[in-house]
Amino acid sequence: MDTPFIIEQVYDAPIEKVWQAITEEDRMREWYFPQIIRFKPVVGFEFQFTDDGSNYKKDWRVTRVITGKLLAHSWIYKCYPGSSEVTFELFKEEDKTRLKLTHTGLGSFPQDPHFARHRFEEGWERIIRADLKKNLEKNL
Repeated sequence: MDTPFIIEQVYDAPIEKVWQAITEEDRMREWYFPQIIRFKPVVGFEFQFTDDGSNYKKDWRVTRVITGKLLAHSWIYKCYPGSSEVTFELFKEEDKTRLKLTHTGLGSFPQDPHFARHRFEEGWERIIRADLKKNLEKNL
């Protein structure tokens, strides 16, 4: 069975500020992926990325949106089998926000070191616990 990866983090920021950080392309370039050129939190929107020369080109689409609460997108690599989905869920906790990230479908990728589960886990730890936290603190 393919167990989803789940990570949760509480930020000392109101839910509106966290929503802005996960849905505004300028902000997303700062903490998520600097290669993002275009993004809109609209179901069906296809992310646009700069070509950084990587062999692992992303083919991501927004799959679900509940404004202020949930953003989900596919996580697919062009020219490789496998399909996964990343979901960001926001929960108000007094004057703070709890973010729950769920990444499903990791087991659908090829048996290749680039797609190893631990690489995703380590990446999400850095992105959610450090990079997004720093971005929110800077932009309060």
